[in-house]
Amino acid sequence: MKRTDQILIVDDDEDIRELLSSYLEGAGYQAHAAANGEQMWQLLASTPVDLIILDLMMPGEDGLELCRQLRARRETPVIMLTARGTLVDRIIGLEVGADDYLPKPFDPRELLARIKVIIRRARSFPEKHEADRIDTISFEGWQLDTRARQIRSPQGVTLSLGSSDYLVLRALLDHPKRTLSRDFLLAAVFGKESLPYDRAIDVCISRLRQQLGDNPRSPALIKTIRHGGYMLNAEVTYQA
Repeated sequence: MKRTDQILIVDDDEDIRELLSSYLEGAGYQAHAAANGEQMWQLLASTPVDLIILDLMMPGEDGLELCRQLRARRETPVIMLTARGTLVDRIIGLEVGADDYLPKPFDPRELLARIKVIIRRARSFPEKHEADRIDTISFEGWQLDTRARQIRSPQGVTLSLGSSDYLVLRALLDHPKRTLSRDFLLAAVFGKESLPYDRAIDVCISRLRQQLGDNPRSPALIKTIRHGGYMLNAEVTYQA
């Protein structure tokens, strides 16, 4: 029997929590609601959540800070809501790791459509326990040997990767055609407790582009997303 998708709504406005819970449950989802970050973490500790709807403007820890913390601990998709719909707010929300951004007021039908797209996209990525069993990842004629941590070019040339470069490439390959913020990549590579210098990820990306023959002035494979981070622009296949 198919499990009902679980949606967590984090918003300090009780009316919005009740409205969205009712609407999403009518659309076939199971909704959970939290008024703040503390309640959010309590629910996440006991409930398998498929997507989080997170309000930007909340007392105490706001949505941006909570999104940063979420991205350091898990990959649950996040849609950020805010009454401030400026381009700067949207960029900041996406930079800290939100998957999508919707300004208030919004049409619940639009939110529902975005939820469906994001959950479907998230499930096209390998889960962590599946990723551990992957031996080879292929993209644009290249092959990554995850055991030896080497890449093989379309011409058959094998190149070794440093630890940091491997982890950055692996994160990009696990999330193809999805913008990954620098904060997300820093957490994936160095861990949330580490504080490497600000350009550490950029240096890794530069080395990877050089090894992959990706023109740094106009990269086609690892794209720089302005105010967003980096995205691997390739179809990816996984083989155990």
